[in-house]
Amino acid sequence: MSAPIGGQAVLEGVMMRGPSNWAVAVRSPDGDIEHVSRPVESLMQRHRLFRLPIVRGVIALGESLSIGFRALAISANVAAREEGQDPDEAGELSRGQMIFAFAIAIGFALMLFKVTPLLIANWLPIHGTSYFVIVEGLIRVGIFVGYLFLISLLPDLKRVFQYHAAEHKAINAYEAGEDLEPERVQRFSLIHPRCGTAFLLWVMVIAIFVFAFLGRPALPWLIASRILLLPVIAGIAYELIRFAGKHTDSRILMAILAPGLWLQRLTTREPTLDQIEVSIRALREVLHVEGRITPDEQRVEIMA
Repeated sequence: MSAPIGGQAVLEGVMMRGPSNWAVAVRSPDGDIEHVSRPVESLMQRHRLFRLPIVRGVIALGESLSIGFRALAISANVAAREEGQDPDEAGELSRGQMIFAFAIAIGFALMLFKVTPLLIANWLPIHGTSYFVIVEGLIRVGIFVGYLFLISLLPDLKRVFQYHAAEHKAINAYEAGEDLEPERVQRFSLIHPRCGTAFLLWVMVIAIFVFAFLGRPALPWLIASRILLLPVIAGIAYELIRFAGKHTDSRILMAILAPGLWLQRLTTREPTLDQIEVSIRALREVLHVEGRITPDEQRVEIMA
């Protein structure tokens, strides 16, 4: 198997990413599927240092966030664009807008999943450092699972979760060597071990072990440690998920990662064939620009 493909659900579509390129396919209001592809300008291609374990996880996370925001902007513009406009002219975020979006999203995540659990645990009458870190970690995981459960109840997000599952199914089919036809892809699992949902869960679990080495300093240092060590924890979680993606045949490893796989049930819904068609289009486009398939293999037909 060549280098793995990753992806992300967007508004009425899917983004797929390879090592050197990414593509987003969106179902437009008139029913057509439109796609846009872009090269990946990765820091890991520039210097060997950025490809070291742990470090590459931090770089990959930052790049994934950047590409994800750009893909979301493209999908939103395709959905709102006037009929007849060139699909490749769909707007993208400027650098200033990207920085602002990063700040809002990351700030919200840090406050909800890092600072809030710490403050709650610090308020509780816990004296031992080990107990404090464990309780803090359990509160963090509880908030995360509760957050996913609440947003899974929102009707407006159902189609996004369906596209999330369509992305997983297409990648599972591709990795299994199956023909990328909607009815064949539909048979595959909507769960994938490299999913970002599983990654986030393991970030929180690994944090318990990392923070255990720090003890329990004054509250300002506790807050600072939770924020400053996040890249290191994310890098470790990335290596774990990356390793799992290469050893899906290991029952022991899959058993360890099972909670992250179960959690994906909250962020995926069974997709329709037309949604899978969009996912396949994004996958085929990124495979084409990566040079893994020829233009003649680009055509996608729904088998009704």
